[in-house]
Amino acid sequence: MNYEGTSKGEAEHFLSRVIKEDMESGVYTRPVATRFPPEPNGYLHIGSAYAIHVNHTMALRFGGTFNLRFDDTNPLKEDQKYVDAIKEDIEWLGLQPEIYFGSDYAAEILEAATNLIRKGKAYVCDLTPEQITAYRGTLTEPGRSSPYRERTIEENLSLFRRMEAGEFATSSRVLRAKIDMGSPNINLRDPVLYRIIHAEHYRTGNAWCIYPMYDFAHPIQDMIEGITHSLCSAEFKGHRPLYEWVLHELGAVEPPKQREFGRLNISGMVTSKRYLRELVELGYVDGWDDPRLPTLRGLRRRGVTPQGLLRFLRELDVFRNNSLVDSAMMDHYIRQDLKERCYNVMAVLHPLKVVLTNYPDEEERLLLPHREGDEAMGVREVPFTRELFIEREDFMEEPVPSFHRLSPGKEVRLKGAYFIRCDHVFKDETTGDILEIHCTYDPLTKSGSGFNARKVKSTLHWVSAEHGIKAELHLYQPLLKASAVLLESDNDWTELANPNSLITIEGAILEPSMRDAVPDRTYQFIRHGYFCVDSKFSMHSRPVFNRIVSLKDSWKQPEREPDGS
Repeated sequence: MNYEGTSKGEAEHFLSRVIKEDMESGVYTRPVATRFPPEPNGYLHIGSAYAIHVNHTMALRFGGTFNLRFDDTNPLKEDQKYVDAIKEDIEWLGLQPEIYFGSDYAAEILEAATNLIRKGKAYVCDLTPEQITAYRGTLTEPGRSSPYRERTIEENLSLFRRMEAGEFATSSRVLRAKIDMGSPNINLRDPVLYRIIHAEHYRTGNAWCIYPMYDFAHPIQDMIEGITHSLCSAEFKGHRPLYEWVLHELGAVEPPKQREFGRLNISGMVTSKRYLRELVELGYVDGWDDPRLPTLRGLRRRGVTPQGLLRFLRELDVFRNNSLVDSAMMDHYIRQDLKERCYNVMAVLHPLKVVLTNYPDEEERLLLPHREGDEAMGVREVPFTRELFIEREDFMEEPVPSFHRLSPGKEVRLKGAYFIRCDHVFKDETTGDILEIHCTYDPLTKSGSGFNARKVKSTLHWVSAEHGIKAELHLYQPLLKASAVLLESDNDWTELANPNSLITIEGAILEPSMRDAVPDRTYQFIRHGYFCVDSKFSMHSRPVFNRIVSLKDSWKQPEREPDGS
């Protein structure tokens, strides 16, 4: 697919104005360059897709470049499987960026740290991690200087070389920037630049035993790649002064600018990587690709297309602050995409048997369109037989006044077929449950025959009892309860999780064309929603289908307010 840029007539927002002003005023003599820097310790989710979209569309709008850079400078968490998964997700979104790895810049970052030591701007500190935290102070109290802060440049260079050589134990020493322990910004109170980690790295093996912190490595990596605008989420706004300090002290020419935008949160969804990991590890979902999760793998398994997801992302503003978006909005744009590509199918979720007592003991092949009103999609053959299934809710023995579907003595049309009238109801003598209904059909009323002598108020979908296939259906609701409030830690997922987030229907009957359903195609189950084959659990002997979204659209597009940013 071709990844399209922003919609809304390329509307201006605060980020595009910043970039436009920089390029028009000559701040940069090189083209616009942005990047997305995921750490390969988990899977991308909808928030990641939003960040990718913002960075990529800004580069696209200004004729620049967009990089994918793996922030892989922590050997304790990262793995090649996550690298492969992220690449796959990026490709699924329709992007083919240049790919870089932070670990490839290890020598350059080490040299940058050494230069800071030579300038007297960094020192080796022997405080423990707990002591460093205690010395750092609070939001209302200034920090205290480390007793090792005034080591000589020569001593710091020697200790740092010995750290690199592996002479010291993990976490026994760190390299810290020498900035300002009294700064109101805690991030500037002599932040850690390098730490000792004796662990094998998934790409570099045991070549290194010291690794840079993200806040130190990131601006250097941006500088090396020629990034002009480092666009990141709002949580990093307090880190911007450190980003700029590193580039200034290293003498960067035309240094990149860090600018922040709000994170995307969606109602009913968990978008924190830490919380997602808890849900997976505690067994509340069946893996990182569970369709209830907003991971890109979960969305793909649920049946969301990249076109539908991008349609949603293009309609979002670029937020200044973290924002909560109604999940109904996302469903709306996914639904709009599916309407243009899905195949119509008849599926009975809760079957009730219908016997057409006057229909001959044979079958008829009816031609029904793959999509209503779209002749280009072609037609499919659907067998019509003497015994059928309809939805149990489509029959009422003692109908209420507003009920216009099938009831004793009443006539309805079977979709693409004939009028039928209910004559008899057969029940279980013990429970009183309806077992089957007997009806007669009118052969003169066949769809497409031009019959118009009388009208009916309802058309029912149906499936041949002889030819229909049994399937398991998964119907999804938001993973979180509407009242759920997530805490910083110690969330009780038993209280927060919606017990009805997954409803399994095991006895559904589908028209026989679904025997050959393929995973990369979407289907509209008439009256029930849009479905796809579950790529994880479906088997030919027991097909499983996931509902992508229902047919009902509850989202109303609000009136847009002018961008007041």
